[in-house]
Amino acid sequence: MKILILRFSSIGDIVLTTPLIRCLKKQHPEYEIHYATKDAYKSILTTNPYLSKVHTLKNDLNDLVKELSVEKFDFVIDLHHNIRTQILKMRLRVKSEAVNKLNFEKWLLTQFKIDKLPKYNHIVDRYLYTVRSFGVINDNEGLDYFIPPEDQVNIKARYPELTDEFIAIAIGAKYLTKRLPYAKIVDICNQLELPIVLLGGLDDLARGEEIIHKSTNGKIVNACGKLNLNQSASMVSQAKIVVTHDTGLMHIAAAFRKDIVSIWGNTVPELGMYPYMPGKEFRVIQVEGLECRPCSKIGYKKCPKGHFDCMQKIDTKQVLNEIDYYLKPVL
Repeated sequence: MKILILRFSSIGDIVLTTPLIRCLKKQHPEYEIHYATKDAYKSILTTNPYLSKVHTLKNDLNDLVKELSVEKFDFVIDLHHNIRTQILKMRLRVKSEAVNKLNFEKWLLTQFKIDKLPKYNHIVDRYLYTVRSFGVINDNEGLDYFIPPEDQVNIKARYPELTDEFIAIAIGAKYLTKRLPYAKIVDICNQLELPIVLLGGLDDLARGEEIIHKSTNGKIVNACGKLNLNQSASMVSQAKIVVTHDTGLMHIAAAFRKDIVSIWGNTVPELGMYPYMPGKEFRVIQVEGLECRPCSKIGYKKCPKGHFDCMQKIDTKQVLNEIDYYLKPVL
């Protein structure tokens, strides 16, 4: 049996597909499993030992169709379920199963605050439901992330100012409405005793420098834009605690069973994208009782209401309390 998995974005979503890949291969070792994604996300998957081959969409969908058609797949697992994957499935002409994205239920929640979402129904569970016909069951081993040896960061060699224990703060997110204002991050940094590593993409580099400039904490390293994704994952894997928004690094932290303090703005955990089986547990920071929240299942470039209360009203003392919870010695 040759199977193709489709998922074209994003970093977090692709990491969240890893339990399906592992369970399918370990429970059916005779299967050959391929994965199609955007070229930008290839590095997340190429070292996954449960995959036989990764195909990437560069510019032309027709080129990808030609490449996939040669493989003669028996089954397609559509974990994206959009127009692009519909076209791919139609042109490949093989049996398929698509994930239920619960788009109508999410629309009801974000637009009218009517909650018809299944309780505790994580996206990982919905991904796994697509392979129920193969008898695949959840092994409850969480998420996977495989870092190639060349991307393993030697902390002491690269950042000698860091101690063996440090806190990683992921300051980025694709949408502004999912990002904590930098002044609040500065307030958090100022009150932490452990060294801090700021993580994010190139777009977060200047923001990281501003945080360091405004902070009185002299133990902050700005790694934003200076590491590739796998190297950032390596830093996450070595952190004592990960403080993060609802973003890809949150799911990478869960894959490494880290203790996570997750900060939520316009999105909510009930949408089914909360940290999946991380360390001892994960701690959620959010502003309760806002009538406008959630306003979107993904995010916006600016607050639709103009006040940005979902992040402006985050209590930094609560963030620090949750960090302290993880730092307390186990009795």
